[in-house]
Parts: sequence; structure tokens; C-alpha cells
Amino acid sequence: MNSMTGDTVSGGDRTRALWSSTAAFTVCFAAWTIFSILGIQAKRDLGLTDFQFGLLVGTPILTGSLIRLVLGIWADQYGGRRVFALVMLAAAAATWMLSYAYDYTTFLLAALGVGIAGGSFSVGVAYVSKWYPKERQGTALGIFGAGNVGSAVTKFLAPSVMLAFGWHALAQIWAVALAVTAVLFFLTTKDDPDLAARRARGAQAESFAAMMEPLRNLQVWRFSLYYFFVFGGFVALALWLPRYIIDAYGFDIRTAGLIGAAYSVPASIFRAYGGVLSDRYGARRVMYWTFGVAVACTFLLSYPPTDYVVQGIKGPMTFHLETGVWSFIALVFVLGFFMSLGKAAVYKHIPVYYPGRVGAVGGVVGLIGGLGGFVLPLAFGLLNDLTGLRQSCFMLLFLVALAGLAWMHLAIRRMEREAAAPVLRTLPELPEMQPIHGPAQHGALSGRRAIEDWRPEDAGFWAERGRAVARRNLWVSIPCLFLSFAVWMVWSVVVAKLPAAGFRFGTDQLFWLAALPGLSGATLRVFYSFMPAILGGRLWTTLSTWSLLVPALGIGWAVQDPATPYWIFLALALLCGFGGGNFASSMANIAFFFPRREKGNALALNAGLGNLGVSAVQFLVPLAITAGVFGSLGGAPQQTAQGASLWLQNAGLIWVPMIAIAAFAAWFRMDDLASMRASFAEQSVIFRRRHTWVMCWLYTGTFGSFIGFSAGFPLLARTEFPTVDALSLAFLGPLVGALARSMSGWIADRWGGGRVTFWVFVGMVLATAGVVHFLGIKDQPGAFLGFFGCFLVLFLLTGIGNASTFQMIPAIMTKEMARLMPGAGAAERRQQAEREGAAIIGFTSAIAAFGAFFVPKAYGSAIALTGRPQAALWAFAIFYLTCIALTWAAYTRRGGLLHAIERGRAAVQPAE
Repeated sequence: MNSMTGDTVSGGDRTRALWSSTAAFTVCFAAWTIFSILGIQAKRDLGLTDFQFGLLVGTPILTGSLIRLVLGIWADQYGGRRVFALVMLAAAAATWMLSYAYDYTTFLLAALGVGIAGGSFSVGVAYVSKWYPKERQGTALGIFGAGNVGSAVTKFLAPSVMLAFGWHALAQIWAVALAVTAVLFFLTTKDDPDLAARRARGAQAESFAAMMEPLRNLQVWRFSLYYFFVFGGFVALALWLPRYIIDAYGFDIRTAGLIGAAYSVPASIFRAYGGVLSDRYGARRVMYWTFGVAVACTFLLSYPPTDYVVQGIKGPMTFHLETGVWSFIALVFVLGFFMSLGKAAVYKHIPVYYPGRVGAVGGVVGLIGGLGGFVLPLAFGLLNDLTGLRQSCFMLLFLVALAGLAWMHLAIRRMEREAAAPVLRTLPELPEMQPIHGPAQHGALSGRRAIEDWRPEDAGFWAERGRAVARRNLWVSIPCLFLSFAVWMVWSVVVAKLPAAGFRFGTDQLFWLAALPGLSGATLRVFYSFMPAILGGRLWTTLSTWSLLVPALGIGWAVQDPATPYWIFLALALLCGFGGGNFASSMANIAFFFPRREKGNALALNAGLGNLGVSAVQFLVPLAITAGVFGSLGGAPQQTAQGASLWLQNAGLIWVPMIAIAAFAAWFRMDDLASMRASFAEQSVIFRRRHTWVMCWLYTGTFGSFIGFSAGFPLLARTEFPTVDALSLAFLGPLVGALARSMSGWIADRWGGGRVTFWVFVGMVLATAGVVHFLGIKDQPGAFLGFFGCFLVLFLLTGIGNASTFQMIPAIMTKEMARLMPGAGAAERRQQAEREGAAIIGFTSAIAAFGAFFVPKAYGSAIALTGRPQAALWAFAIFYLTCIALTWAAYTRRGGLLHAIERGRAAVQPAE
């Protein structure tokens, strides 16, 4: 990239390019964050909620983030000087139009245009990096990135301008500043050396597709996660802090802006110092400093004002704990300082490893980071509305920082262990044994190791040893997965009983509680699917099973006191997602143990019997909460309005002993396989396969509906039929669906998964219409029986569809390999089809699991907006119609991918 950064480049041109770009980016950033001040006035004038305010201040961040990738590529193709100037002129026009906004909608539209200014970052990175050699790029990009100080410029100047001249003038002055800066930048700089050299050679710019090629690498997305925190978190707090300071400490807008600048200034200007430190000490060390300090600071900032009463020897002792304003300023200063170092450290890597793709890679990293600046303010507002805690914004940032630190550290340790594996295997268990440790003692005290020799496709090995080991692991895995599903779905029963136990939550709040385990469980599945290969199936199954104790015990504690705040229930609902994530890791683990001819049956048993945990929780919990199962150890009962007693804590506590037994069984009876290796890079090819996304859509229609109906049916039935004890029948639906999945695989084998899936969706449309019909006549006799019967049909069809869609995936990939790998041999194509088919199964299960969130939330939203749930059900029916069309067009029509296969033989190979 930097062939022209030597003697042929004038030092004056290089310096002007750097400092002109930095000045221009400062002005762009000031305009990009204008809503951090102007939005406060808009909130007052328009009476916006916290969520609406978060959306308004986050909308420019969304636009600026989404266009960064394209603008970065254009900067590589057409030159950063030209693109930078055009971006500033476009942002100037949009900022001027902001002065004509008159209601919330027009403010949002104007905010979309203002966001163009944020796209300047990826343009500047591509432009500046091409003027400097690799050993100086960290410092140069750090200086350029210090333009983030534009956020502090807005906080310093905008309040005074707005109070003196009004917010209309503020928008116009910032627009003029952008336009003038664009002209000055273009006049004082030259085209970058790479563009000049390319023009001299008469060479064409690389295509858009070529520029996108590096985005296939995992490290690009890991950089993006780091930048999501260090930059996205910075932007989010820069927007949020003035309003936070006004509410928490009672300052006026001018003082709040000055205090907010105590965060923005160090988080911006010290970015240049972060580049120097990265060049001198290494970017990895700087990232460790950043995440470590950020975790400490956000933990302290997240602590809400609290009064304590301690029972001392001489009586109660009380004290108050709160972060004062000076402590707050000091903490945000330190947080901002280390986030600035982290921003420079992330971007230090990009020009070194991707010298010809700085715009594209820097664009996508900046895009994800910028999206953090959009998503996080929304999350802050939502958490404020849901929890009532101002400090909830720092609680969220603490979790994000902790996740980034953990992922980075685990990735580094894994790399180091793999590089040093031969040496590590020769070391003793304790350092004091090293003088007497020799070859005879190697591995003697290391305990149980992974099975090195595993050949399930070898018939002799399988009959002699393999089958017994695989079946033992399967029958230990099934109860662990059973309990995972039980804990995942326990809220579907608990939330229906919370009002009777004295909790005064609204209908929409209850549907949020029912939906959140689905959201967290589905999200965790994406990560859990890779964990058995990283930590080993035995260890991961043990850890993930023990993790179920956290929500189980938490529920047992929280429901005993009606004064327990809503945010604790939200946290516990999210923690129940641990159970949902376990499905992906369990299926990935078991798949490695069985040969191809038995893998389909093993996975069906694991999934189908594990799914029974859903119906078990809806059958056992209503019974368990009616008696003091644990006596005085379980706590006192809650009294209903009718005078009856409820032991709602039993909903969580009854699973505790079973979880402990299953976790011990996993540790002592399961095995690790040394051959279990499935790197992300090997599996990431599935994201380029069209059928991956088609099957995600279809499996969401089957499994997403199954798990969503399981989570939402009890509360929906209680809301719509309050006189019927529907809770005692709720277990039947998941039971029917789970049994249908484990017992209906022969139907897809006989007739073809595509055809079965097609008719499943036809039946689901009709059954959904039946549910809507009986809801419309819910006051008439027999309406509930019709409603419940139609739902049982839906559960039955989802179970059959779950089996048929998974049956389709290996058949699809086997057929596709002939087209994708025409020069490969049959064995190589079969191996690749199995690898991609397994990866698609895991990925589709993660995407479809979001149904556990969206289905209950759709009920709640429909009731909140229309007073009835029918709108959500009609939306489901329309979705099923799209599934019918997609199944027919892609697979079952004449000429479709599976048409000849499913009509050319009696059976299709079962899913693997």
C-alpha cells in the first residue's frame, strides 16, 4: 500500500493531509453528535419518552455507521480527498435542513441526514493511512481519531449558542462550519500517494467485490466487537451523559455539557497517545489495559444509591453509598481516557494486516462500532423505562466490556496453548516436581484425557467400543438438555402466576418477561455452538448445566417478595436463556460421537426428548407451586386474593437437585473427543450459501413457532380466557410437538422433507386461522376448546416440520456439492456436505430460537396497540404463506432442487 510513502512524498503534504483531515473530522464529529444537546431541548418541547429520546439521538449514529463501509470502499477506489469533501457538503445540507424540523417525525428524518457526517471516519482512516509507513500508522491514525473531540466541542459551545440564539441557529451555524471546512480541506490537501500512483500507471480501481473479500476473516469481526465497546460505547455515553447528569445531579444544561466534556475530551484527544502506546508497547497490551480499567470503572458507576442497615452488636447501623458528582467526574474521565487508548489500538491492526483494504476493513469495523452508538442509547432508554434505574446504562456497558475482555483473553490463551502444546504436555502438574519429572511421568497425573482414537465409521471399532461410548454420552446429554429446556421455559408458567402472587406488573411487562428468555437463549446459541470444540464436550456440558442453577435459584428467591423490583425479574428472564443456548452446544457435541448412518436418529432422540422439558415444566410447575415441597427451607407461601397459598418459588427450586445430579453425571460419565475440531473459518462458508438463509427462514417457521407458542401460550390463554384454568393444560402443546418431532422422521424419509414441509405450512395457515376464529367468539360456549384444539394442531405440525426441515438440509447440501465442487471426488464432496450441513443445522437452530422472543412479544405488542392478539396471529399466518411460497419455489416445484430427489426414490437419507 505504502509504496509512495518514502522519499517521493513531501513531508509538508503528509503533514497537511494529517492535520487537515483531523480538523475536518473534528467538525464532522461535532455535527454528528449535535443531538446530544439539541435533543434535550427537543425532548422537552415534544414531551418525548426516554426510548423516543434514545431513538432520536441514536438515529444519526445509525446513518453514519451504515454508510461507513461503502464510503471506506469509495475512498480506496476514488480517493479519500474527493470523497471526504463530498461527505462534508452532504452533511452540511442535511444539518441546515434540521433547522426546519417541527415535530418528532421531521426531527427523525433530519437526524438521518445529519448522520452522513459520521461516515467521514472510514474515509479519513483510508486517506490518512496511505500517507504513512506501517511503523508510524498507529500514531497517525491516533492523531486523526482524536477528532472525536468534536463531541466535546459540541458540549462546550452548543449549550451557549442554543441558549443565546435558539436551536434553529445552532443547526445552521454547524451546517455553515461543515461547508466551509469542506472547501478548506479540498484546497489544502492533495490526493493520496496510492491514488496518484494508480493514475500514473493508468490502473483501474479494484472492484467492490474484491474490496469485500477480507470481511470473511474472523479477526475482522473480533476487531468489530472490540470497537463496538470502545467507540460505540464512547458515542453512546457522549450522547447520553448530559441528560444523565441533569437527571442524576440536578445541573442545568450548560453545566451538564461541561461535565459531559470531562468524559468526551479524554476519550478523544488521548486517542493520539493511544496510537503512540500501540506503536511502542503493542496493541494487545493496550487492549488489556482498556478492557480491564473499563470493567472496573463501569462496575463502580453502575452501583445505584443505596441505603444499608447492618444489624450490629449494639443495634442497627445505617449508612448510605452513592457516587458523588466529583467521584462521577473522576470515573468518567478515567473511563474516557482508556477508551481512547482502545480505539487507537484496534485501528493499529488494520493497515498492518490489510494494507490494500483499509477502507473496506476499517469501514466494517467502524460500521459495527458506530452501530454500538445507535443501539446502546436505545438500550439505555429502554432499560431506564423497564428498570427505573438511571445507572442501568453503566450496568449494560459493564457486561459488554466484560464480554470483550473474556473473548479476547480466551482467544489469546487458546492461540498460545496451541502454539505451545507439545511443550505443555511434557510439564509436571506442579512446578516443584520439575527437578524429578522425566519422560516416564509425562501425563501420569494429568487425569482424564480426551479420547484420541475415535473412528465411528469403522464398523469393527464401532461394534467393539464406539457404540457403548457414544450411547453413554447420548443418554447423559438428554437429561441435561431436558433440564435446559425446562429452565428456559419456566417463565412461561411463572409470569402467568405473578399477578396472583401479588406482583403488580402490566400485561406488556408480563409479555416482556415471557419473551426475554427466548431472546437471550437464541443469541447464546450462536456462541454456544462453537464451545464444545473449544473447551471439549464434557467440560462444556458440565459448565452449561451448572449454569442453570443461577436462574433456578434466582427465581426461588425473587418471587417470594412482591416488592422485588421489575429489573431483577428482567435480569432473571435473560439468565434463563442459559437453558436455550444449551441446545446448540448439545447437538454439536453429540453429532461428533455417531457415524453417519446413526447420526440422524441420535440427534432426533437428543432434540426430541430434550424438548420434553418444555412440556414437563408446564405440567410439573403448576402442581409444585401448590404445596410446600421443601418445607421451611423453601420459604413462606404467597397469599392470593382468594386466600389460597402459592409456593411460586418452587417453580425454580424443584429443578435444583436435578441440575446438580445431571451436572455431576456429565462430568463423570461423558467424554471429550480429540478429533472434535470445527473452527469458525471452516464453517463460515455457510454464510455465503443461499440455502443457509432459506432454511433459516423455514426453520423459524417451524421451530420458531414451536418454542414461541410454548413460551407465549400460557399467558395468552390466561389473558383471553381468564375463567379457564388453561395453565393445567399448557403442557400438552409442547408435549405433542416434542413427541411429533421424535416420532415423525419416517414421514419425511418416506415422502421427502420438502413436500412434508410444504404441507406442514399449509396446515399451519389453516390452524392459525382457526385460532383467530375462536378468539373472535371467545365469549361463546366451546370457544376455548376450539382455541385449544387449533393450538394443539399447530404444535403437532411444528413438531413434524422441525423433523422435516432438518431432514432437508443434508439432502440439499449433498445435491449442491456436485455444483459447488465439480472437480472434487465423491468422498471429498460428501465430507464437505456433512461439514456444511452440520454447520447449517446449528446456525438455523440459533436463528429460529428467536421465535421464543418474538412470538410472545408480538402478542404483547398486538394487545397493547389494538387491545386484542389477533393482529399478531394474522402476521404469523402471512409469514407461513411466505414459507409455503419459498418451499415451493426453491425445492418442491418441477425443476426445484429437491423435486427429482424426492420423487426419484422412496426415501431420502435422514438428517445428519
